[in-house]
Amino acid sequence: MDINFSTFSPELLFSMISGKLSSAISRRLYRVFREEGVELTPEQWTVMYYLWTCDGVTQQELCNQTFKDKPSMTRLIDHLEHLNCVNRIPSKSDRRINIIKLTDKGRALEAVTKPVVMNVLQEALQPLSQDDIEVACRVLMCIFDNLRNSLEEK
Repeated sequence: MDINFSTFSPELLFSMISGKLSSAISRRLYRVFREEGVELTPEQWTVMYYLWTCDGVTQQELCNQTFKDKPSMTRLIDHLEHLNCVNRIPSKSDRRINIIKLTDKGRALEAVTKPVVMNVLQEALQPLSQDDIEVACRVLMCIFDNLRNSLEEK
């Protein structure tokens, strides 16, 4: 299917999908986290969120799930370890592999940060109807799946 770019600005669409929206949410979350005394960055929160749903995974799995490269993930885990939120545990089967486990402090942050994030999302989505949000989610998931599939093919 050919897209008729004359009906909208591809530059605007690209800038929204590629970073403006993500940057705006990150900046807002960063500010609210600081106001609430939470020491995490939005990027670190993304890693923590995955660990809250699936504790005890490899660094590679965290890279795959968050679309971060290995050096970025290593830095994120270094900082989370410094904050005493996670521990690296060498794999019993392969000592080159680290398993990332939540600490008690890391687990406790879930109850503190999830409501903060939900409030920011609520603020961002405030004027939209449920139908609008569902359509936007379907569209964004389709775009994401297309790109993820093209990356896996290479």
